[in-house]
Amino acid sequence: MKQFKTESKKLLDLMINSIYTNKEIFLRELISNASDALDKLSFEAIKNPDLGVDQSTLAIRLSFDKEARSVTVSDNGIGMTKAELDENLGTIAHSGSEQFREANADRQGEDIDIIGQFGVGFYSSFMVATKVRVVSRALGADEAFVWESDGVRGYSIEPAGEGERSGAEEHGTDVILFLRESSESDDTDQYLSEGGLRDLVTRYSNYVRHPIQMMVTKSRQKPKPEDAPDDYKPEYEDYQELDTLNSMTPIWKKRQSEVKQEDYNEFYQSTFHDWSDPARTVSFHAEGALSYDALLFIPSRRPFDLYSKDYEKGLALYSSNVLIQEKCADLVPDYYNFVHGVVDSPDVSLNISRETLQQNSQLRAIARRVEKKIHSELEDMRDNDRESYETFFENFGRGIKFGIYNSYGMKAADLADLLLFWSAQEGKQVTFAEYADAMPEGQDKIYFAAGDSRERLEQVPAVRSALDHGFDVLLCTQDVDEFMFQVMRSWHQDGTEGDSEHEGAKERDLELANVANADLDFATDDEKAEAEKATSEHQELFDDLKESLGDKVTSVRVAAGLGDAPATIASEGPVSLEMERVISQGPDADAASAPKAQRVLQLNATHPVFAKLVAAKEAGDKDRLALLGSILYDQALLVEGLPVDDPVEFARNVAKLM
Repeated sequence: MKQFKTESKKLLDLMINSIYTNKEIFLRELISNASDALDKLSFEAIKNPDLGVDQSTLAIRLSFDKEARSVTVSDNGIGMTKAELDENLGTIAHSGSEQFREANADRQGEDIDIIGQFGVGFYSSFMVATKVRVVSRALGADEAFVWESDGVRGYSIEPAGEGERSGAEEHGTDVILFLRESSESDDTDQYLSEGGLRDLVTRYSNYVRHPIQMMVTKSRQKPKPEDAPDDYKPEYEDYQELDTLNSMTPIWKKRQSEVKQEDYNEFYQSTFHDWSDPARTVSFHAEGALSYDALLFIPSRRPFDLYSKDYEKGLALYSSNVLIQEKCADLVPDYYNFVHGVVDSPDVSLNISRETLQQNSQLRAIARRVEKKIHSELEDMRDNDRESYETFFENFGRGIKFGIYNSYGMKAADLADLLLFWSAQEGKQVTFAEYADAMPEGQDKIYFAAGDSRERLEQVPAVRSALDHGFDVLLCTQDVDEFMFQVMRSWHQDGTEGDSEHEGAKERDLELANVANADLDFATDDEKAEAEKATSEHQELFDDLKESLGDKVTSVRVAAGLGDAPATIASEGPVSLEMERVISQGPDADAASAPKAQRVLQLNATHPVFAKLVAAKEAGDKDRLALLGSILYDQALLVEGLPVDDPVEFARNVAKLM
């Protein structure tokens, strides 16, 4: 018995138990080797037509034997001589396919599509097998040889027995795996069934360019006997038929003009398990120093687990039509995690197991192109199919917003123009550009309000005040909105956004301003003058109210332009009222350490309630003043959608007032 070259036992044990993490890929590796053998024969046939090779008969054949617990992968490819068996299978990490590919690099992808690279895929067989037997006859050779090993003590090479590829036309290779016994942790029985092998082929090798065939059991109705009675019930029988298990030609290799949208829809639904058609389909191809094919789908509906911790983003990555990763997260950024699709490239650098990728410039270059394509498709949908885009944004816009927030605003220049917000003035969704185009002369800010619902925000005094004074307000109801605005700070209009005929369109930076900020004032000059007068005349009233409310507020003041609202709560500093609410409702919220907004109680000096406050102050009734101040504070909180500090006390105070 020959010993493996190199420190075989250590290396083979390390490889079998460490390189591969998923045992079921053994079939992918053996099919890939068989495909390489067929490609080598095809190449020889092209160079030498006298060989008389009928390329239409080239195929990979699978079979299994439950009693012998064996799985066989056969091909009628170029085969191996005794010396090649010794060199290719006896030398770990020697790749005959890689040598062949390097020698014929100018034809790779044209007449041949060699998959093998590292010379270790064959040994993945020992993850599931106790013994592997390889029978191979080289093209034009006089006899076949058998390589056999248990993966531990070495290997042997002997002449093949009678009936084992004995004819000159029987060139090719049989790889026979004798499987381990099944256990709770290692179910090898699944590979001894038609369904088990078909599933592995469909998952990993569906697009290998050669047919992968297997005899399968089918059922058919028996002919009806001539003398069958009137109540005859049809009878069925099982029969065996050679079936092709793989699709061979991947849809992403075809030009978009060659494929009907119905075919894309069918592929999308079956591959990504969605009952809806995609909203958009993007197919593109790149050739040159870095070649790849990509097929992307923007879903029309949000998966139920999109925002759960169990959701996995990523595109399916293939190399030469062989699945490498079902979800390659590096190919798509987090904010486009909803995109499904396939990328197939023979040029990406794989690691030795082909289960993961080496981080390299090729992968990053593909990812950048994918991102640009997605962005371009979304812009086209926004501009030319607004109804569909609004549906898309309702489903996936939160992730795009989080992409801006999570990048600390660095992605704002790329993503901000994809955002949509509800315009309180227009009563519809608008972009930043559309908001800016409609601003009145002299407005230099984009105003927004954040809360849990549009209906409530429309009734907030600050929003009504802005609208009453001619300023539109973006109503933001997602938890990430205000956090995103804080890292953005402003939106840049480059002068070409929106309506090009709008006279006010020019390059400028527009500050993003929360209408609930205490420093924001929409009042007219007359309203401001009236508020200043009330402030100077009733400063002691404000001081008394501040004292009675204690640390609930940082100050009490008059605000102009509040309309019919008696009072409102505003905030100062970096934490707004809405941010406080969102943080307090988080899963890890800690009431003691959570940041609090600096609250300001703003009073409307033109409202009849203010006169009641003044009367209580002039009468020296501190208790009534404190009562009125507490009720006004709690009412203002309720209007803002915030809980009152003490509901029992609030109810008691209302009862006292009544």
